[in-house]
Amino acid sequence: MSALVGLDVGTTGVKAVAVSPDGEIVARAEEEYPLATPQPGWVEQDPDDWRRAADAALGSLGVDEIAGIGLSGQMHGLVALDADERVLRPGILWNDQRTGAECREIEERVGLARLIELTGNRALPGFTAPKLLWLRTHEPDAYERIAHVLLPKDYVRLGLAGERAIDVADASGTLLFDVAGRRWSDDVLTALDVPAEWLPTALESPAVSGETPDGVPVAAGAGDQAAGALGVGVHSPGLVSIVVGTSGVVFAPLPTFVADPEARAHVFCHAVPDTWHAMGVMLSAAGSLRWFRETFAPEESYERLLAEAERWEPGAEGLLFLPYLAGERTPHVDPDARGAFVGLSLRHDRGALVRALLEGVAYGLRDSLEVLRSLGCRVDGGRVSGGGARSELWLRIVASVLGLPLERTAVEEGAAYGAALLGGVAGGVFGDVPEAVAAWVRVRDTVEPDANWERVYADGYGRFRALYPALRPLESE
Repeated sequence: MSALVGLDVGTTGVKAVAVSPDGEIVARAEEEYPLATPQPGWVEQDPDDWRRAADAALGSLGVDEIAGIGLSGQMHGLVALDADERVLRPGILWNDQRTGAECREIEERVGLARLIELTGNRALPGFTAPKLLWLRTHEPDAYERIAHVLLPKDYVRLGLAGERAIDVADASGTLLFDVAGRRWSDDVLTALDVPAEWLPTALESPAVSGETPDGVPVAAGAGDQAAGALGVGVHSPGLVSIVVGTSGVVFAPLPTFVADPEARAHVFCHAVPDTWHAMGVMLSAAGSLRWFRETFAPEESYERLLAEAERWEPGAEGLLFLPYLAGERTPHVDPDARGAFVGLSLRHDRGALVRALLEGVAYGLRDSLEVLRSLGCRVDGGRVSGGGARSELWLRIVASVLGLPLERTAVEEGAAYGAALLGGVAGGVFGDVPEAVAAWVRVRDTVEPDANWERVYADGYGRFRALYPALRPLESE
């Protein structure tokens, strides 16, 4: 039996899955690699670690016959290569924060409104373009030797298939891409003095980008969020993908490109031809619960904390949590935003704090959903994934705050599964992405909103929305 393989080049390691043509996982493998923080705010990795881990993970799957390979991975990273395709310096990752000055320079050179119109985003430190400008200023010797620029998964592709290529979904996160036109932006490249010949060929996600030495087709693939959305069946307008992971993501397909003038949400090409997506991101979702446990209850299990929270009624008697522990992105593009518990009384115990935390994260996801709706995204229901989706209580809270039924899928392999699905299209097993989704993605169960809770949370959300503008002046001092 031929298998389809998905490779997800993540921040901490490579995850590989082998999937049968009917969508069943037949093998899994993971290989980790280190993360370097040579200075405060810097985050780097050795690109060759990604290749070694990918090769090892593929070997560990033990699959004799592969019909197609799809790639996914961490977005926005910078891999700079010389004319001989040798790495010039460690890769600079999506969560690196060194490029604040370069972001301001980009918005001044291009113009903020024009930048958003072209790329669907404003300049943020995580994106690829600011990293290039940082290299030009701070490491001119390396910059002068650049001949090729790739993103992390695409450096792995170069090793697998010998081709320099990228998909339109991942390219959308470079800040060098004309997202509406699904091509590199001549206007941005000219404004930033970045040579177009450095950039790889941009392909639609299911397209064949090359072949391995054994003749296995390799799909162009997608960035991790777009691939993850495909993995839960979110490929066309109607369903939204809601990820309750360390960060929180609300992801909605769009039939046409529509930029948010305030850049509160990212707008990228989707991994489906002629489709785009808008994405709201909150930086501390399940990460908020992890912080709480590690700080206040390291001896307790998550199950115990959630059980204590369940004893409290919705609203926790007026207690609110603002989940801005690492700043925020949607709807407040504010790295200096900070978290808070508000409304504490003598009656509130640890369970009340956890209940308020779960609700505060749900309100943060609601913020993203409202931004996406304002852009015209159609929202009929949600597909939910991530570690937080394993909690029945938390899912019931999120469903009630959002006013949406939330479906969980039978397979929870995230971006690697979506990458394998794209490999199936590239390998000719499926004619297109919708056909692959129909064949593979199955709903396991649905969590419905609680009508009584919805009434409580309608009031709670209004109070939550008032917190950020009320507290922001205090944080500025």
